[in-house]
Amino acid sequence: MSSSDTESSVTVGDRAPDFKLFSHEQEPWRLSDHLDQPVVLLFFPGAFTSVCTNEMNEVSNTLDSYGEAHVVGISTDSPFVLSEFHSVEQLVLPLLSDHDAEVASRYGAKYARNFTPMELDRIAKRAAFVVDTDRTVQYTEVLDNAGRQPDFDAIKQTLRSLDGS
Repeated sequence: MSSSDTESSVTVGDRAPDFKLFSHEQEPWRLSDHLDQPVVLLFFPGAFTSVCTNEMNEVSNTLDSYGEAHVVGISTDSPFVLSEFHSVEQLVLPLLSDHDAEVASRYGAKYARNFTPMELDRIAKRAAFVVDTDRTVQYTEVLDNAGRQPDFDAIKQTLRSLDGS
């Protein structure tokens, strides 16, 4: 197995792997540049699919309930697909392209090649991570079932605990 095929995982208390991806606006976005507030990383399998569309709309429509946190959606779609998805769905959170699934793999949020009969090799699992301002992971949730949603209430509770509320 090559290093790009090796999936690691991130657990609570770990230092979050830093990364740079490109946004739906084709702008670079680096985790370490956004640590002035906690960061919520929401990996999702694919733009324009029903569950992913519901998830991103749910988060976008309730973004104020995440306080001052930076909330981003991450998928393996290209920045161009994410731009169209962002526009069509009128989303207000940034979407990041992990086109090679390298970040998803580093976070333990990448499906194996046999996830679909087509043996697609770069599909992100639905997953959520909360990273504090010290780049420490405070919450993880990686879902093997792509039809399930992350526990948004648990994510928000983690954010409140970081805020001291």
